[in-house]
Amino acid sequence: MILPIAFAVGAALGWFRAARRSNNRLDKLQYAAAHGIALMLLALLVTIAADWAGFV
Repeated sequence: MILPIAFAVGAALGWFRAARRSNNRLDKLQYAAAHGIALMLLALLVTIAADWAGFV
């Protein structure tokens, strides 16, 4: 459940960062996808580490 949320937060962050730079819509989509994937992978690694450590 945390992975889709992490992707959505990362995508929103990427979209706003691209919008601040006055990029066009395709640039905003690329920033959103890249940030979403990166934050989702980070959340996945944290989830795996928490599982290995016995926190989950």
